[in-house]
Amino acid sequence: MANSLFFGLWLLSTWLAGYIDSVHGSIGSIIPESMFNNMLKHRNDAACPGKGFYTYRAFINAANAFPAFGSTGDLTTKKREIAAFLGQTSHETTGGWPTAPDGPYAWGYCFINEKGNPPPTYCQASAQWPCAPNKKYYGRGPIQISWNLNYGPAGRRIGFNGLADPDIVARDATIAFKTALWFWMTPQAPKPSCHDVVTGRWRPSPNDVRAGRMGGYGTITNIINGAIECGKGPNDKVKDRIGFYKRYCDIYKIPYGQHLDCNKERPFGTNLSSCKETEEFGTEVTEELGTEVDEDVQVQDLFMEDSKDDQTLDMPMDASI
Repeated sequence: MANSLFFGLWLLSTWLAGYIDSVHGSIGSIIPESMFNNMLKHRNDAACPGKGFYTYRAFINAANAFPAFGSTGDLTTKKREIAAFLGQTSHETTGGWPTAPDGPYAWGYCFINEKGNPPPTYCQASAQWPCAPNKKYYGRGPIQISWNLNYGPAGRRIGFNGLADPDIVARDATIAFKTALWFWMTPQAPKPSCHDVVTGRWRPSPNDVRAGRMGGYGTITNIINGAIECGKGPNDKVKDRIGFYKRYCDIYKIPYGQHLDCNKERPFGTNLSSCKETEEFGTEVTEELGTEVDEDVQVQDLFMEDSKDDQTLDMPMDASI
């Protein structure tokens, strides 16, 4: 009996040691569990359909699979990337409302599956990423990954069959976080990666400058859902994304940077001569390709501003959802 108890305690201590090492050896030192729980304060509320799904351990395990995430640049840049990632994904999974306890921006990560009535399949004809029979590729997980064109390559990169079993994103929290980080870290032409924008590795080309894409949090929104939300003036969805981001930056006590909205940014893929959009799916873009960087264009790193004032923010005072 004593030996069994000793062995059990040894196993527990070994597991805890490994867990602590994994946390402190990763971005766990930048976002400890107490802060994660404070940022996503109501994710486990009884009112949230995703209660109990989005665990800190799953987040850390997923982040460790993408070692550049939250570990690039100085400490402020690392914190800002986490704030931006959680800001965007909190909007995608929000359960908040204007009079919610602690405010609407304390209710990120409330949902796992896409809200409302999504299209029946989210299937785009593709020889490379063919849809499986009777499978639906609606939004799931933190980034609400959608369409077969994303489930296929995400699964290949992460290690699951995204076409045959898209539902695993709603069953396995680590895989769910990994799909979000895959999208965040992967440049998909003509778009840069969200990671490269927030860390200052991406610089706007002359074409980007003409299209109003100057970097900042607004350009990340453009990458994620620009065809729907950007270049159309003040937008309530963009306002919501910014609200989450500002809350997390405030918790970190770091500046926001400039150009938080994408109100005046043309979506990536827009033909500047005709002002017509090429086919875009927002988060539903596919090829894992790089983005051309014009080294001749020297643009200030908009995420390194010391001021929290957003000089370009232009949103209605009384927006209705």
